[in-house]
Amino acid sequence: MASIFNALNIGYSGLNAAQIGIDTTGHNIANAETEGYSRQRVVTSEALPVSIAPGQRGNGTQITEIARIFDAFVYSRYTTTAQNKDYSDTLKKNLEELSTYFPDIDNVGIKEDLKNYFDSWQSFASNPSNSAVKVALAQQTQTLTQHINQTQSQIISLQNSLDDQIKVNIDEVNRLGTQIAELNKSIGVAESDGITNANDLRDQRGVLEMSLVKLIGANVYTDQIQSNTPVDSNIAVDNGNYTIQVSGFNIVDGSSFHPIGVDNSNNSGQFNDIYYERQDSVRFSFAERITGGKVGALIELRGSTINENGTFDDGFLQETIKSLDAFTKGLIESANNLYAQSATDSMQSNSLSFDNQQSLLSTDENFKAGSFDLVAYDIDGNEVARRSVTIDESTFISGSAGGIVEQINVGMDDNKDNNGLNDIDDILGASFVTSGNVFSIKLKDSYKNAGYTFGIEDKGTNFAGVTGISRFFDGNSGSTIALAAPLKEDPALIRANKSPVAGDSQTALDMVQLQFASINFKESTIKISTDTIYGFYDNMVTRVGTRTNSAITNNSSITAQFNAIQQEYNSISKVSIDEEMANLIRYQTSYGAAAKVITTIDQMMTTLLGLKS
Repeated sequence: MASIFNALNIGYSGLNAAQIGIDTTGHNIANAETEGYSRQRVVTSEALPVSIAPGQRGNGTQITEIARIFDAFVYSRYTTTAQNKDYSDTLKKNLEELSTYFPDIDNVGIKEDLKNYFDSWQSFASNPSNSAVKVALAQQTQTLTQHINQTQSQIISLQNSLDDQIKVNIDEVNRLGTQIAELNKSIGVAESDGITNANDLRDQRGVLEMSLVKLIGANVYTDQIQSNTPVDSNIAVDNGNYTIQVSGFNIVDGSSFHPIGVDNSNNSGQFNDIYYERQDSVRFSFAERITGGKVGALIELRGSTINENGTFDDGFLQETIKSLDAFTKGLIESANNLYAQSATDSMQSNSLSFDNQQSLLSTDENFKAGSFDLVAYDIDGNEVARRSVTIDESTFISGSAGGIVEQINVGMDDNKDNNGLNDIDDILGASFVTSGNVFSIKLKDSYKNAGYTFGIEDKGTNFAGVTGISRFFDGNSGSTIALAAPLKEDPALIRANKSPVAGDSQTALDMVQLQFASINFKESTIKISTDTIYGFYDNMVTRVGTRTNSAITNNSSITAQFNAIQQEYNSISKVSIDEEMANLIRYQTSYGAAAKVITTIDQMMTTLLGLKS
């Protein structure tokens, strides 16, 4: 039979429920601005009734659970858009930085320097003997080369910076993964009774999970999702086994964490390779598998696949570096190819990248099949001998019957006059020094003393340009291009002439026309573009600008999508102060009413005890 003490317990259960409600509401208010916190709600139900005639009598209330208002489906969309936004933000930021290196839209930059460079050649063609014009040409050339050097250096520095960021962020991924695995263990212990909800631990895990997903674009999987519609239609909680994967590879599996490795020892310490190590200690490159989040964007820009040279086969920055190198090398080779026609008394290359064991057309250099002419002039500028040198599939620099050296030195009657003393092989001598891979052509002493000179007229082989045997430019890339050292030291040595005749400015005029000529730009062994100097440069800058504009446009769209889903997530899980204040008043009223019940029971007990007296 129910007693008055049972009634007292009913009042106490009401007090307890109101007290826990106030505690939970206070907890929500205190964490209203805590990142990742999900509001909580006290769920109550009637206690087991007492069976007594004429029927069951109520026995107060009981706390069923403290539920976390969290929707796993909305949260999954939230994390997906968050990783997309971090990916997009990173692309946008770095591409905007890259675009500032090519300020050509404002009439400054490399293109404007090119225009001034060719204008200086035009002035030189009009005044071939004016020393001041030579100095101006040298200065403008150095302005151009230094700007190319600076731009390439900035791109390389940006690439190195992204590489450093990748390492820092992978280290952070490993730290977050370790903490998530530890939290999984704690959540498992806390919820092992099948009743307790580890709400705060799950919120902490959610914050770490969001950070990790934004960094590396991981996917989170659980065995099951449980709904609690009677309590709140927005509750859908993930339970069971917890796994975080990157491209199908587990990095977190319950309470176990598998770190992602970073190592630069295999490529001379230049760039960091990202690897995944299996349990059998076999490593394989992992960078190309990371396609989401901040790290995915950094890898897309920096490059993922490191080649045997220690650079990348992919990556937008690497493509831009290669394009600027191809542009620069095309400018160097085409200018040097023309400058070699200007008569001089000797020519010598720098150390070549190939030796006499390779045919010229089998090298990675930009040689073409065809021929070039060696032309000798006497002291008065008259052409006295000419010989055509052929390059085909079997042509080596030296060491064979068809080698370049052998074709120049072989005895021939170039002038068709049966005179064995006035041909190219009599006037010139070619050699190739294998110890330094240096190729040279020089006048023989008697002809040099007689004031003879010679030049190379190319007919499409690009031989003089590739070998740099007579240079206006030094270097072979965006980082190394420079005005040839002797011309930098003494601009008076710059020549405008083709034949050694006073007033001849044919080479300078040809240099001016070079800006309109179609030349080959070799970006790789299989990618060769034919374009003008301005055309190739414009295409390169346009690719950068187009990619940047695309990143900006996509970022605006992704940001709008992210804001909408974030708002949806916040409407479900984020604390509303107004709502909590209303709950606080409600629980306060409930507490007072329950207290009144206990006061009433106390008065009843006093009355009951007073009957004895």
